[in-house]
Amino acid sequence: MLKAIADRIIVQLDSEAQSKVIRLATEAKIVNKGIVLSVGPLVSRIRVGDHIVFHQFDELTLPEENKVVIREKSVLAIYEGENT
Repeated sequence: MLKAIADRIIVQLDSEAQSKVIRLATEAKIVNKGIVLSVGPLVSRIRVGDHIVFHQFDELTLPEENKVVIREKSVLAIYEGENT
């Protein structure tokens, strides 16, 4: 099992998000979404289990399938409620 360090977050990519590209109307930047598996000790706003949207080009792909590491500052939004 991987454990995030510093301000890093380990994310399991959402299988639905992998096949879709979301474009923000104002910035037209590509983003991705997933579920947080691990957070480093310097992460303050994100918790394990959060469903997040993050800037796609800030991630580092991990050897484990469909997992990436991002910095906390790359998180754009957290989904709230049951319909994530």
